[in-house]
Amino acid sequence: MFHNNEINSMLNEYTSLCIENTTTDLSLYEKYDVKRGLRDINGVGVLTGLTGISDVRHEGQLLYRGIDIKEMVSGFKQENRFGFEEVIYLLLMGKQPTVQQLSDFKQLLGEYRVLPRNFVRDVVLKAPTADIMNALAREILTLYSYDKNQEDVSVNNVMRQCLQLISVFPQLAVYSYHSYNYKKKGKSLVIHITDPHRSIAEDILALLRNDQQYTPLEAQVLDTALVLHAEHGGGNNSTFTNRVVTSTGTDTYSAMAASLCSLKGPKHGGASLKVMEMFDNIRHNVHNWSDEEEVRAYLSKMLDKQAFDNTGLIYGVGHAVYSKADPRAEVFRSCVESLAKEKGRMKDFKLYRNVEKHAIDLISQKRRIYKGVVTNVDFYSGLAYSMLGLPKELYIPIFAISRMAGWSAHRMEELINASKIIRPAYRTICSEEKYVPLTER
Repeated sequence: MFHNNEINSMLNEYTSLCIENTTTDLSLYEKYDVKRGLRDINGVGVLTGLTGISDVRHEGQLLYRGIDIKEMVSGFKQENRFGFEEVIYLLLMGKQPTVQQLSDFKQLLGEYRVLPRNFVRDVVLKAPTADIMNALAREILTLYSYDKNQEDVSVNNVMRQCLQLISVFPQLAVYSYHSYNYKKKGKSLVIHITDPHRSIAEDILALLRNDQQYTPLEAQVLDTALVLHAEHGGGNNSTFTNRVVTSTGTDTYSAMAASLCSLKGPKHGGASLKVMEMFDNIRHNVHNWSDEEEVRAYLSKMLDKQAFDNTGLIYGVGHAVYSKADPRAEVFRSCVESLAKEKGRMKDFKLYRNVEKHAIDLISQKRRIYKGVVTNVDFYSGLAYSMLGLPKELYIPIFAISRMAGWSAHRMEELINASKIIRPAYRTICSEEKYVPLTER
């Protein structure tokens, strides 16, 4: 048997060989006009498909099935009701539900909030992981074995599977956190039973908290977060992943697990965590949070790669599509302010506003970006989640709870309209080599 130091030495050698023989000359991307990341030199996405589910407009609009997200959230607030369930219906069915249709739909989602017998004990509470997204992917794949029509990809069956996954996923996320907290951190284990009469936002808060108590504003803010994150076009990584995997003809559980694995990546779903880490650093290094000059000076150091993680980035500021405003950030900002007032966290909120103001100005100046710099929704998400008492381990799973609606709608659209497997081209740059017998190498 090899000793550990021998194994490590071999791995280092393998890694060096892999790097040496795999590294690509970056100039070849320009030479062959390769759209890295499926985006052109100006950052515009390469057109790879058609969708009627949502529209992300650079001037600062997000439409769900043609309806402006700002108008929708405003309507929910004026009517003093939760909106996420209606958004699920809208994205999947393509139209706004009537009062009766929405009532029936919410009842069905409530009835679908049932996990298989002993699933929590046998699956969720066993082998918890430090990153809950891995546990959730495993749990979704395990649910496949409990489905009698697991491989049926007819539209009717996939609709049923999607609605059931949307319904049980919040439980899986919260229970997985409790399992992690119990097994990995040695904390008490409390598993509450879901209530089908609560909204999804209310149920998440009730399942998470020992006393199951929450304020109306807390539930409203979380509901708004779920609405704003539910869908963002077919080109975002996790949704495109779902469509690519769906195009192979595979089952719903595999497609959803693939999206979860994509969303886990820090370049996609982990943005709000990075923003929180950045603000912790700012709080530690900026002594007077209300001193705009001190805040601006520290942000300037960050952009010059002299502070925080030395990447030259201010996280939560900037977006690949939006150039005038991120409508989700605009909507969520007012929600976060209301919650900050209720929680006595206005000092934090004012710091965020201060950073937002100067970060946009500094980036525009230092980076010479003329299309417009905006704060994105992730800028405020972490602050909202911290005020709601959500543990950081649940930030990305909460995103996944919301985006499950969009993934489901895109899976349905891909199944209904497409007949070809998605298979983009890669140009080979390898040269031909002769086979050399093993003893002659």
